[in-house]
Amino acid sequence: MLNPADYLQNCQVEIWSQQFAVVKSKYVPDDFVAVFHDKEEITVISEKRHLNDNWVIEAEQGWRMLSFRVTLPFELVGFLAVVAQVLADAQISIFALSAYSTDHLLIKNSDLTKAIHCLESLGCMVMESP
Repeated sequence: MLNPADYLQNCQVEIWSQQFAVVKSKYVPDDFVAVFHDKEEITVISEKRHLNDNWVIEAEQGWRMLSFRVTLPFELVGFLAVVAQVLADAQISIFALSAYSTDHLLIKNSDLTKAIHCLESLGCMVMESP
């Protein structure tokens, strides 16, 4: 069985320099990082600088993206659960995104320093993006 701790130890976590927003959207805009379109609504993750009244219904701003720079096998169980638990224990809210190979988290900018300490406690190496 695969162990999440093995993937967290020395895992590089990149903090994106941009500020992001989680948006309830009228439609899918041209500039976005991620989109989820379900039966109820369109949710867009976009850089704050791209927001405008043409497509934004509501926006929750002030998020920073953290990307785990490790390839996670589909058979791995509990990676995000371990990360989410240590952040929840520190009262840090997350917005989780999973890509094909790895996971990403949106963390409120006001919680970023505390989140870095939490991830480092798991053995991660956290760095700002170049």
